Amino acid sequence: MTAETTTPPAAAPSQATGPLFYQAPVPLRSDLHAAWRLVPDTAHFAGETNAIPAVIGEFGSLAQHYPIIFTGKDAMPLVAVGLAQRNLFVTDGVWDEQSYVPAYVRRYPFVFMQAGDQDEYVLALDSAARQVNQGQSEDGVPLFQDGKATEIVDNAMRFCGDYTREHDQTRRFTAALIENELLIDRNIDVTLADGRQMSVNGFQVVDVEKFAALPDATVVAWHRSGWLALVHHHLSSLARFSALVNRQSALPADA
Repeated sequence: MTAETTTPPAAAPSQATGPLFYQAPVPLRSDLHAAWRLVPDTAHFAGETNAIPAVIGEFGSLAQHYPIIFTGKDAMPLVAVGLAQRNLFVTDGVWDEQSYVPAYVRRYPFVFMQAGDQDEYVLALDSAARQVNQGQSEDGVPLFQDGKATEIVDNAMRFCGDYTREHDQTRRFTAALIENELLIDRNIDVTLADGRQMSVNGFQVVDVEKFAALPDATVVAWHRSGWLALVHHHLSSLARFSALVNRQSALPADA
């Protein structure tokens, strides 16, 4: 998702190739990372992006706070958290306490990395994350004790496992949207309270007319699988673009 304004926008932040936020993920090993610790930190890492990946299991919660959109050839679902290259829900590194925090953000700095076969994964950690103490001090919670994973690693393993399963289910859902040709390109033009204009483009939404024309058999199958509800969550969430406009309007022009 990209945005254009009538005033020169700030330069987009440079990002390493690979998953959003992750700079140097490494597979966790008790022998190599015995002294590593995790230090409590804020959501500063998510402050300079306008869209965050989403999985279908959280569509219901996300739709109450953010527009859910699709992008790319695989129709990856994202939540729009800003109009320009700024997350309007992060202030001084703190996520808005009244808003749902996407699972992708809560998972960081942990992630599953593929190992060997396609269905084999290992737990990894972004070694460049500010939360990671690589043994320089006693600050933070240890990742391993006596050669065994601590509770924080066990919890991360479960969370990442659940997220990966949700991601696989999400890909099946978006593949069905593509197969049924339900997605259309969409651009929006918004006017802020001070008169500034912005154009947001580079995303897709479900075409309401095509969705309503789905064959009865498909409707029944999607109802039983929960996919109908997902489309309705997506469509209702698009009204949240007005909330993004209000948040952007509340910022100074140079922001």
